[in-house]
Amino acid sequence: MNHQNMKEYEENLSLKVFVVLSRALQSIKKRVEEDIKCLGLNPTEFAVLELIYSKGDQPIQKIGEKVLIASSSITYVVDKLEKKKLIKRKPSPKDRRITHATISDSGIELMNEVFPKHKAAMQEILGGLNLQEKENVIEQLKKLGLHAQNQ
Repeated sequence: MNHQNMKEYEENLSLKVFVVLSRALQSIKKRVEEDIKCLGLNPTEFAVLELIYSKGDQPIQKIGEKVLIASSSITYVVDKLEKKKLIKRKPSPKDRRITHATISDSGIELMNEVFPKHKAAMQEILGGLNLQEKENVIEQLKKLGLHAQNQ
């Protein structure tokens, strides 16, 4: 294969990686969202609740960057979770200008019940890869993401 053909082949392969990755993500997200809807939450609410459940109290202003939602939507999502009595707001002990979202007893109870089921569903959804393949995919996607970020 000459240089020109090799370059064209690699460009086409790059496009194919993007298409295959996008379709795989779409399929996985659809299945995960179906699983989450069964819990009575939307995916964004679940992501925020899961973050606080797993990582502890979070400054409301910082939640958006951790769960990949627009900061303008955070207050709305926190309000909805607060209405459902799954989280509470509390002032930061160090800085009164910062408000933390903290999980309530009801939120802990709900997550203790549903999170193991969610993890099992994720295992099933991503069961198309074995352990080694999952480790390789994680490594390769991180490499790909960092490269794209540094462009």
